[in-house]
Amino acid sequence: MSKSTHFNNPKYFEAIIQLRPYNQEVFEFIEKQIQNKNNQEYFISKIEELKTGIDIYFSSQRYARTLGQLLKRKFPKGELLITKKMHTRDRMTDRELSRATVLFRLKKKRDDVKEE
Repeated sequence: MSKSTHFNNPKYFEAIIQLRPYNQEVFEFIEKQIQNKNNQEYFISKIEELKTGIDIYFSSQRYARTLGQLLKRKFPKGELLITKKMHTRDRMTDRELSRATVLFRLKKKRDDVKEE
């Protein structure tokens, strides 16, 4: 995809980073990594809050995968799953374009579980 697509369409995304369950420390780590990159190609196009966690729609599939690996190193007790799905076919090159899903599931501590 050309660079102009990123700038013309702020809703453009190539990957979804899923945090299950939502953890403020993990979310801040992701935001900090993106800000440190200081590149206009890498941006969060949408954040969707769900009952089970949070979905972060991200502009770069490659960097989303890298973020997944960084999360795994920073939080070793977490579980990382990276999948991809065919999204469309490029008309000019006839190549398949895919979107990635990076799932990071952090195990809850027993102290974090609410007692009702």
